Amino acid sequence: MNSSSHTEHAHDDAMHAHHGSLRGYLTGFVLAAILTIIPFWLVMGHVIESRQATILIVLGLAAVQILVHMIFFLHLDTRSESGWNMLALIFTGVLVAIVLGASIWVMYNENANMMPMSPQYMHHKQGS
Repeated sequence: MNSSSHTEHAHDDAMHAHHGSLRGYLTGFVLAAILTIIPFWLVMGHVIESRQATILIVLGLAAVQILVHMIFFLHLDTRSESGWNMLALIFTGVLVAIVLGASIWVMYNENANMMPMSPQYMHHKQGS
């Protein structure tokens, strides 16, 4: 066995060492189930009087659930492929935030700057 084949084998073992085990998958499943049941209970049981507080808590738990899925099921962490997977995920998140933010900004400005409907057109439209 030469040294290059030994290092390739060690590299393959290192890349596949942190892939999921049964314990990791079960932990992820239990956490995902809990993070699904809690918002369902909050909404269906009307546990919190404030609608805005309930929405913020549900969104927060959804963000935590996304992290649980990424770590336990997608195996995205800083160790996988020397951090390139995480870097690609961060880049994608930044791009999505920019596109969504810009789209909302454009739609808001278009709505705010829209000319009001003329009274004669409103009268004509109501008669139809």
